[in-house]
Amino acid sequence: MNGHFAAVDNGNGSAPDSNAHNFEHGIQVINEDKQYNTNLNDYLHETHVAEAGFNYHLISVFGSQSTGKSTLLNHLFGTQFSVMSERERRQTTKGIWMSKNKKEGTMADNILVMDVEGTDGRERGEDQDFERKSALFALATSEVLIVNIWEHQVGLYQGANMGLLKTVFEVNMQLFLKDKQNQTRSLLFFVIRDHIGVTPLANLRNTLIQDLTHIWSSISKPAGLENSKIEDYFDFAFAALPHKILQPDKFITEVENLGSRFTAGHRNKDSESTDDQEFTGGVFLPEYHRRIPADGLSIYAEGIWDQIVSNKDLDLPTQQELLAQFRCDEIAREVQIAFDAAIAPLEEQQAESTRAGKPAVLPDLGQIGAEAREKCVKNFETQASRYHKGVYTTKRSELEDKIDTRLKALYQAHLTAAHKAGVTAFSEAVTNAVKAGQKAGGAYEFAEIVEKQKTKTLEIFKKEAQSLAIPGVAWSNFKPQYLIFEKELDEVSARLRKEEMRRLAIRVERWVKSRLGDAIGLEFNKLGSGRGGSGAPESGEKPSTEKDIWDRVWKAFISIVGEAEGRFTDRAKSFEASDDEVQVGLWRLRRKSWVALREKIEEEVMESNILMKLRENFEDKFRYDEDGVPRIWRPSDDIEGIYTRARESTLGLVPLLARFRLQSSGSPPDLIEFIGVQPHGVEPGDEEDLTPIGGVDEDEGKSLEEETTILSEPKRQDLVVRFKKMADGVYVEAKRSAIGGITQVPLYFYAVLLVLGWNEFVMVLRNPILFLLLLLMGGGTYVAYSLNLLGPMMQMANAASTQGVEIGKAKLREFLENHEGARGALGMPAKQTQTQQRADTGISMDTLDSQGRKRESRVMEGEDDI
Repeated sequence: MNGHFAAVDNGNGSAPDSNAHNFEHGIQVINEDKQYNTNLNDYLHETHVAEAGFNYHLISVFGSQSTGKSTLLNHLFGTQFSVMSERERRQTTKGIWMSKNKKEGTMADNILVMDVEGTDGRERGEDQDFERKSALFALATSEVLIVNIWEHQVGLYQGANMGLLKTVFEVNMQLFLKDKQNQTRSLLFFVIRDHIGVTPLANLRNTLIQDLTHIWSSISKPAGLENSKIEDYFDFAFAALPHKILQPDKFITEVENLGSRFTAGHRNKDSESTDDQEFTGGVFLPEYHRRIPADGLSIYAEGIWDQIVSNKDLDLPTQQELLAQFRCDEIAREVQIAFDAAIAPLEEQQAESTRAGKPAVLPDLGQIGAEAREKCVKNFETQASRYHKGVYTTKRSELEDKIDTRLKALYQAHLTAAHKAGVTAFSEAVTNAVKAGQKAGGAYEFAEIVEKQKTKTLEIFKKEAQSLAIPGVAWSNFKPQYLIFEKELDEVSARLRKEEMRRLAIRVERWVKSRLGDAIGLEFNKLGSGRGGSGAPESGEKPSTEKDIWDRVWKAFISIVGEAEGRFTDRAKSFEASDDEVQVGLWRLRRKSWVALREKIEEEVMESNILMKLRENFEDKFRYDEDGVPRIWRPSDDIEGIYTRARESTLGLVPLLARFRLQSSGSPPDLIEFIGVQPHGVEPGDEEDLTPIGGVDEDEGKSLEEETTILSEPKRQDLVVRFKKMADGVYVEAKRSAIGGITQVPLYFYAVLLVLGWNEFVMVLRNPILFLLLLLMGGGTYVAYSLNLLGPMMQMANAASTQGVEIGKAKLREFLENHEGARGALGMPAKQTQTQQRADTGISMDTLDSQGRKRESRVMEGEDDI
């Protein structure tokens, strides 16, 4: 015998092993001890039935012991089940055996035949437990149940196995309690053996149908099934075979004819008969199939047998579901291996980049993920769709949820990285384009740059998001992420526009400061001299009055700020800035401009600057007349009067400059009206760098009067004191120059000179030559005096006389040295010695200066003076 359990010897008395050739005669599925053979799956793989999916059929045969069941199967399907020994009349088939049909071609493919242990055997005696359980097992697993009976047993209760069928029917009713509509049917195929032909097959059929109907009506039915008929759950087929011993040839022929009926068929929908004519084709109808894939048959059969052996209610749908759950879970684990191989490296790469703080955009992630998902689901569908539909659908949904959870996390992290990279790239692209435009001379349109880069970045992100889309998968529609990305780009655009407007505001503020520096500096310079002062106006013209200086400053300020506002507004509109943003920018510009004006004014009125301006103003009024001609002071001039008027006029500038007051209104400028009300769009960050303005910012506690006060009272007093000291110095200098222009000779000296020199004066007048010489000398002296050459001429004369004396001394010394008599009279040394002494003293023409002194002595005297 073959299989895992040895029921009888195989002719040589040796126990079988598990090699493939030992499956030649089939396999014992359940042994006589009610143990299930777990090697059934190996047998199915060995016979290539496991790969058939649903393309297989299962037939069981049962009947009384020694009625030729195994013989029938061997002739009908070419199997090699053991048959009864004619001499011993003992039980041959123990338990349940299975073998694959070996007569292929005339029958359906992959027919599995189960030979069930015979009933009513002496070996079992009154123990009918195995008979019932084996019959239930055959009914639960098989499409067709062949009931093998003898002709003379028709009409008998035990001989025709009616008692066994009644038990089977009663227990079988439990199969339909849960799912009446979808419950599979079974075919009871009665094969009547040793049919002589005296009783027609139709009569035998009617007898069996009546007996079966009577049995069905006598069994206890569950609630709701009291009126059910046997035809609701079973179909019937009948065949008769001649005597095998008496009519061997005819037996073989009829067996072959019977074998041709084991093919696929279908039910005639318009037939209401209960005989074989309601079928077209073979006996294998689709509704008979248990819809258990061949590779799961072993597990399914094992579950059925466990429930039968443990006396549990047989629940066929539950067994199918359990099998489907087991196989679907197993298939799901297998198909996920390839999915893990494709996705796990990407998950690790993404996790590594996240840990490094640099989320990476994985290339071709959408294609890889979609292919891995499709392959995984398709492989699961191919292998698991043959099992229970409800379980398959649930397990497929669970598998999709599991792989979608991983893909969703991977995709979302990928889009997050793409989101961040896109925002960064957008910001950098806009910044670089702006810088390029600035380097090119400022000819760029910020709004166009932003729109162009935004469109480009959105297209890249959209393409990345679309590459992750999986057809039919709702969560892979990343449109919300796209909208969020677009919204953030808008926020970044607004931030960049705001930063660009800040830069624009800074440039405009710098322009305002530059223009204010020139314009305000020019107005303050007009306070000084126009004829040589360090701050003189270029035109040399002064305003008609100095009292309107603040009006001129305010007018220049308003003009510059107005031009700046126009520049800012035009440029801001090119940024597509909103009206609120423009108003905020103008409001900030006006505040900044006023602060810049205050800083420039404070710079101009610094102690050193304002003192210089006052001195220049005073000198301009004191040293120059109304026509701008420099004054040459004479004793007859009214120096004191001019000084007093110039000083008082200049001192009048101090209170004027102390406060910013418009001459036209006599009050400070209306800063509240100039700056305007704070716009609604002002954010806290817009006010952080603003300097509080008195009279405008109420919380500052500083009034407009204080804001427009330029010079404090102590500073004014100090400035007046210092100016007066400076003016007094200028006045003293003027007085000295007037007094120093005339020699102080007493008048009586001129009378004495006239009396004593009268004769000489008359003599000169009478002598033409002396008179002419006097005229020439007087004219030369006047010209020299007019040209201020008397002093230089006197110095030249003095130098010439001094040098003449020195030269005379040198000539005398030389004469004495060269004359022997003079040298002897004076007791002078010899000539050589004197020459040596002169050399020692260094006195020569080369050593004398223009005044006749030795140059070295003058140098030494100069050093002593120093």
